[in-house]
Amino acid sequence: MTDNASLLWPSSGYPLLTPDARGHLQVTDAFLQSLLERPELAPIASSCPAEIELHSALCEAPRQIVSPARLAHLKDPDAAENYAVWLRFRDRLLARPTLEASYLALFEGEGVDVPPVLVQHITQILVQHVLGKEATPLQARAAEMLFRPQKISVLEGGTVMAADHETVERHAQTGGFGSLGELLKQGGIPTRSVDLDVLNDDEGQNSYWSRSERFDMVVCLNREQPALSALCDVLTRWIAHFLNVSVRIQTAREIADDNWVWHVGLDAQASSVLNDLFTGAEVDEDRMRRLLCLFILEFDSPSDMRSDVAGRPVYLAMAMDAGQRLNIKPQNLLLNLPLALRS
Repeated sequence: MTDNASLLWPSSGYPLLTPDARGHLQVTDAFLQSLLERPELAPIASSCPAEIELHSALCEAPRQIVSPARLAHLKDPDAAENYAVWLRFRDRLLARPTLEASYLALFEGEGVDVPPVLVQHITQILVQHVLGKEATPLQARAAEMLFRPQKISVLEGGTVMAADHETVERHAQTGGFGSLGELLKQGGIPTRSVDLDVLNDDEGQNSYWSRSERFDMVVCLNREQPALSALCDVLTRWIAHFLNVSVRIQTAREIADDNWVWHVGLDAQASSVLNDLFTGAEVDEDRMRRLLCLFILEFDSPSDMRSDVAGRPVYLAMAMDAGQRLNIKPQNLLLNLPLALRS
């Protein structure tokens, strides 16, 4: 067991949840209280007495009903809207018996009605639970891609590197020096370029745990590289935890299959490209160039699949957008696999 794995993303709130007999997570009052400390909700110096009173009351009893009339008493309309969003999100979490069930329910109907930052927060916690105590640094870094968009750089020679998009943007704006960097830039003083550490089999393994919440380590996404193998492991565990089926996932060079029957894009860009390739529509060179990796997913038991496609491989792909951003949607794997109907 990797002792350092307990240090993974310490402020996520994961330890505040309680697993049930099946190993799925139950929402607790302590977890709801931790959500109230998010910067969107925590009172500030200019908060009115009604806002401070509401925050204090919810921290005391986070499941209590809050009427629209009470929100209307808040002086700051943005604060009132933030509380309305949080209350809707809280109700979505409490509507199902587990966090897993609530997460899946977020994608039902006409689409997600809560902010992406909250969906990403819940995804992070669920990924942390799926990883367990024996996660390796590479698996943890690969798992970051399920809840944090990545900035992709293609270097000379075709090396594909992934860095945390928010971290890259922050460094680009401030040179890595925070508000001081902003002042330096305004004064015309050059700051250092973005230079992040690369995590691979040999380097950065031990340092990852102490800096996991800095999201500042880069990985290589070329085939045969350990980060992609780690990502395959994470996706396999993700599927097993939610769907209770055993699958194998490995990278592929191409889809050379005259009997191609099923595919799932891990993001919107990849879904679009796979759909066009499947139907025989033309895919221009630029869109193909954005395709970062293909995968083959195979079920260990064909009986877990729909009978009309049982035993056939499922092709997966991930791709960056025109701005070189990779935004994986892990729910796609839970909603779009050809699962057998269960009574």
